[in-house]
Amino acid sequence: ETIMVNCNPETVSTDYDTSDKLYFEPLTFEDVLSIYHKEKPVGVVVQFGGQTPLNLANQLAAAGVTILGTSPDMIDLAEDRDRFRQKMEAMGIPMPESAMAVTLDEALDAAGRIGYPLMVRPSYVLGGRGMEVLYDDDMLRHYVRAAVEDITPDRPILLDRFLDNAIEAEADALADGTEAYVPAVMEHIELAGIHSGDSACAIPPVTLGQRHLDTIEDYTLRIGRELNVRGVMNIQYAVCNDTVYVLEANPRASRTVPLVSKVCAVPMARIATQLMMGARLADMRLERRAIPHVGVKEVVLPFNMFPEVDPVLGPEMRSTGEVLGLAPSFGLAYFKSQEAAQPALPMQGTVLLSVTDKEKPRILEVARRFAAMGFRIRATRGTHEFLHGNGISSTPIAKMLEGRPNIVDEVMNGGIQLVINTPAGKLSQTDDSYIRKTAIKYRVPYITTTAAARAAVQGIEERRHGTAHVKSLQEYHAGIRPPKRP
Repeated sequence: ETIMVNCNPETVSTDYDTSDKLYFEPLTFEDVLSIYHKEKPVGVVVQFGGQTPLNLANQLAAAGVTILGTSPDMIDLAEDRDRFRQKMEAMGIPMPESAMAVTLDEALDAAGRIGYPLMVRPSYVLGGRGMEVLYDDDMLRHYVRAAVEDITPDRPILLDRFLDNAIEAEADALADGTEAYVPAVMEHIELAGIHSGDSACAIPPVTLGQRHLDTIEDYTLRIGRELNVRGVMNIQYAVCNDTVYVLEANPRASRTVPLVSKVCAVPMARIATQLMMGARLADMRLERRAIPHVGVKEVVLPFNMFPEVDPVLGPEMRSTGEVLGLAPSFGLAYFKSQEAAQPALPMQGTVLLSVTDKEKPRILEVARRFAAMGFRIRATRGTHEFLHGNGISSTPIAKMLEGRPNIVDEVMNGGIQLVINTPAGKLSQTDDSYIRKTAIKYRVPYITTTAAARAAVQGIEERRHGTAHVKSLQEYHAGIRPPKRP
């Protein structure tokens, strides 16, 4: 018999057939303990509720509650950045350089040692709240002054070297304390620096090489053993300059578990629960299988409800849901994911390009491919001059302060079908946020990273060459086979 405690009546887990009993109560120590004393269960599962139940695990265990699966001490080890770093160093697994600070002077000293850019965050955060990428001492001073009330010796701020231009990946794994099984590694489409909950990602990976995938699986197995994980865990990685770095390990299910389960035909939640109750992976006969299709997870963002908020993605999570596109190829799966998340990518028309100097070389190939498909290209002055200098034809378009008709006029009048605009740094984000806000207001698809722009142009190309026929999940799963033995 299963008893579920849920603090959010809007969720799917309120369905009457999900559990035998359902309590609508706040997820606090007192409320959960009251239910525990009333129901007297065998134990409590904290791995399926995200960060909030994990934060309760130590208190519940101290009150005599049996925590099923991974022990509270190992949960704390994974959550405590300092303990986790020491463990990774002892195991010889690379992590980005980092430090902790309680005062501004400590933070500035750490920044001098590690070097900018830095990823800075409070400890024990939910959804990446308060996380920022900082580029100089002034930004760090401003960050510490703003966060000063939340910084204590028990809750320092964490400073990590930001891996610029790194590919981020993650692995959802099943583990029984000695073995681990990874159904598939996920490759993020946006580069490192975007919260994993806001990144589109491909299952299985599209560009990561087999050597890096083998390294990720090896590290996942070793970390699962070292933390004695029983059930499910999520580990996030970054691949930078041919090195695989561990960013963090979460001894719980991530929001990608249902997506991995659907793409790979592995019921992760059910198997994880069996492992928490004492089953062994060896008895499950799970094996590595070749997946002949691609699933793309895309996030659903709420910016149309908040017209004054700049819809730029960053380390702090903003998505309110996700969708999954399944197709035989990455491009088609990405196109379907955008259709589901809305608004869909255009098949023809005009693309607006306005990118920073740093991103200009990366957007060249995207612009060429749009031009080859017959799209018209409008570009702001700097981007137009760069494209012209590289032999790509575009028509200049005025920014809002440069006269009329400008970008806002063109979007309002239906003259733009896709906006590609990459912000850089705080100044630029406030400078050109009106472009992105206007796109949202008039339901024009917009893209804020060059990685997503590459995925979009590939999706439109593949969609123009043919559509993926509708198939049931069961038909997709029937195509999954064990890989051929050499």
